Amino acid sequence: MQKGVIQLKHKPSILSVGTVGGKKEHDGPLGKMFDHIDETDTFGMPTWEQSESEMQRIALNTAMEAGGMKIHDIDAIFAGDLINQCTSSGYGLAGFDVPFFGLFGACSTIAEGLCLASMLVDSGKFDRAAAVTSSHNCSAERQFRYPLEYGGQRPPTAQWTVTGSAALILGQHDKPPYITEVLPGRVTDKGINDANNMGAAMAPAAIDTLKRYFTQSKKSPDEFSAIFTGDLGYEGSGILIDLLRAEGIDIGRVHHDCGLMIYDRERQDMHAGGSGCGCGATVLAGHILPRMRELALTDVLFVATGAMMSPGAVQQGLTIPGIAHLVHISMSEG
Repeated sequence: MQKGVIQLKHKPSILSVGTVGGKKEHDGPLGKMFDHIDETDTFGMPTWEQSESEMQRIALNTAMEAGGMKIHDIDAIFAGDLINQCTSSGYGLAGFDVPFFGLFGACSTIAEGLCLASMLVDSGKFDRAAAVTSSHNCSAERQFRYPLEYGGQRPPTAQWTVTGSAALILGQHDKPPYITEVLPGRVTDKGINDANNMGAAMAPAAIDTLKRYFTQSKKSPDEFSAIFTGDLGYEGSGILIDLLRAEGIDIGRVHHDCGLMIYDRERQDMHAGGSGCGCGATVLAGHILPRMRELALTDVLFVATGAMMSPGAVQQGLTIPGIAHLVHISMSEG
């Protein structure tokens, strides 16, 4: 039974993508990467939760249009978000009339979706499959912390939930970039129970996944153009680099974190950086993949991390388990 790095024999292609963002995201260093933005963050809807659903609908339609596809060209959708029972995905994608797999991987959801979609496309069960996810700062804050009107002060370790959505459509081996390997994550809990320090809660899962990958693949970090985590922020990135270095694995030269890329922490007052399902997903779709197509990057590891908590678990003071799924994306077939 395969329990480690999964080699994809036929190397599915990432055919097209669509990205959606809000005002703060558009004002950040990567603001030009979005296909659609809304300065009001409402996307024409009356509630924040409905706004997030609309973001997913726009993202998937944009990805299909970019790839010259209609909905009957998609065999399945793998989608999830942060809101209870993944309602943003369920409501937002309800009208597409395509088999739907609802996922909860928290901020790791896009990597979870890519792992599942790529394996099923690689096996020949599907010709094309979409991975979709989203987060909205206002809906997430209302669910996990306090309504925005409360005006609670955020500690330095807190991250800002990204208002963003991305859809990536995979297909049978066609053209680069290819997904060549995946490594599903394992739930990892090191006793962190501070809901305002997601980086520390998720870093142990990223350490576990990267250690397993380099041990099993016999590769070294310097063989890659870049290793992207999403999204540990300032706090978690430091923990990741330091603890991996103690294990003899030095990723410092090639490591980048999506939570530190999407905002200007000082100018935008973002404390430890960005987070949320939409953070890693939009940076991957709107920034990393275009740089690969330009050959500025040729071989990357994308390791999306998530905090597997719920409002009830937070209120009960439980520790926060983390997860980290790895996707190896390459411009080469080798």
